[in-house]
Amino acid sequence: MGIDVFSADEQSVLPVDVPRWAHLTKCVLEAQHIRGDVEVSLLFVDELTISSLNERFLGKSGPTDVLSFPLEDDFDPGGRSPDFGGTGPGALPEGDQMLVLLGDIVICPTVAAKNAEEHQVSFEDELALLVVHGILHLLGMDHEEDAEAEMMELRERELLAKFHVPASPPPA
Repeated sequence: MGIDVFSADEQSVLPVDVPRWAHLTKCVLEAQHIRGDVEVSLLFVDELTISSLNERFLGKSGPTDVLSFPLEDDFDPGGRSPDFGGTGPGALPEGDQMLVLLGDIVICPTVAAKNAEEHQVSFEDELALLVVHGILHLLGMDHEEDAEAEMMELRERELLAKFHVPASPPPA
């Protein structure tokens, strides 16, 4: 199976090239040395949906651009199944791996479009940044402290330079 990206566009305000962003997700996970059977969800939603998630899970009101919901705290399968490595009915055959449900990335294209205008970048460039940013959050990176933020921003730039072709600047 390898890395499986479930992706869906659950909004209808702005067109989103879902296969493109699913491919970017897979490339970034591979570049971050994620191996084995891994599943991640990439969802594009409207402002009402992301506002609801933002309030429910972060206690913040209003829409945001991206939310990440990690499902697995530990990529080591040991301890997640009582029969892992054993011989009981739930045991995996030797050499088989358990599926790691990495988590969900939820992006709001309308907020991304507003951010793109504010940051003076294309909509696609902003979506690429949000996909990468969301993945890094799933993998445990954060930006609460200045040093963490610098490390995360550096890795975002590296991954975007490697896997995203920026839009051409508008003619002057």
